[in-house]
Amino acid sequence: MSEVDPGGMGGPVLVIGTGLIGTSVALSLRRAEVDVLLSDVDEPALREAVEMGAGRRVDESDVPAIVVVAVPPRHASRVLADASTRFPRATLTDVTSVKERVIRQAVEAGADPTRLVGGHPMAGREVSGASGGRADLLDDRLWVVTPLEGSGIEHVRQVHRLVSACGAYPVEMTLADHDAAVALVSHTPQVLASVLAAQLADSDQDYVRVAGQGLRDMTRIAASNVPMWSDILAANAGPVADVLDGIVARLQQTSAALREGAAERMAADPRVERVLAAGVAGQRMIPGKHGAAPSAYREVSVMLADRPGELGRLFGAAAEAGVNLEDVRIEHVLGRPSGLVDISVRPDVGEELIAALLERGFDVRS
Repeated sequence: MSEVDPGGMGGPVLVIGTGLIGTSVALSLRRAEVDVLLSDVDEPALREAVEMGAGRRVDESDVPAIVVVAVPPRHASRVLADASTRFPRATLTDVTSVKERVIRQAVEAGADPTRLVGGHPMAGREVSGASGGRADLLDDRLWVVTPLEGSGIEHVRQVHRLVSACGAYPVEMTLADHDAAVALVSHTPQVLASVLAAQLADSDQDYVRVAGQGLRDMTRIAASNVPMWSDILAANAGPVADVLDGIVARLQQTSAALREGAAERMAADPRVERVLAAGVAGQRMIPGKHGAAPSAYREVSVMLADRPGELGRLFGAAAEAGVNLEDVRIEHVLGRPSGLVDISVRPDVGEELIAALLERGFDVRS
């Protein structure tokens, strides 16, 4: 096993791939004053990342301490293997959202398993490319680290240091557990959002016009990059298909229950109620603020004019009242120059916030 400086990264970090995540990793490392090298076969993307201040182009004399592969899953295995040969002392990691297939194929292609430690930052946006990169994209996010059985301990520590330098929190999982987890909480939701949004494409536009915030929330990620998600789903096809099979079965059972008389009786079917109740239970399992246990908040709704400064005025009023806003959601009102702002606060300060807003002339709806 090669030697690694246990007191720091021991040298520059090379990021191969200057898309959204690669550029965000590079920007966050530069923010931490880490020397960052950049490489990409896409010359315009590489030039844009350099101009954004994400790092400098790698050259033949550079010797990185860590190589971060941030390319699509279909290319990641080969790039990891090539980097292993080119930089025989560097710690090797990646940021692909599929681990088992990518890492296994990388080792088969010649990547040194003692220096290879998989990784996946749990962050993203609906945009792609270097221009979407942000230095704060990874702040306070979980970053899954997936060591191999033969990964050297100092190389694992190197990846942990990398994650911390990017402002994220490392959590270790096996390759298989990671792929099963992301199939459930990330990859399948992407498919469902896309399928639901696809139903709108051929629908009557008058129907779609009456859409509310619920549909927007459920289809937001359907606007994501198609080639990127095609790669991800192909690489994690089995686990995603397993989750989809379970969802399809529940949908079919629910559809059958609806068709078997609920419409005629105009009464709730217990099978449908069980699905809805299971959904409530599942939603409550999603972690709350900062990854803590889910919390029940009081929701205060305020109607605001859709013009500059109104949100700032609302937030300022909450600050003057000494109330912390736990979450905020805006629903624009159809056909009116206004929006309904739903503010989530701790239950014990709800009435205090309402009183403060009413005193300042806000149109409080709850």
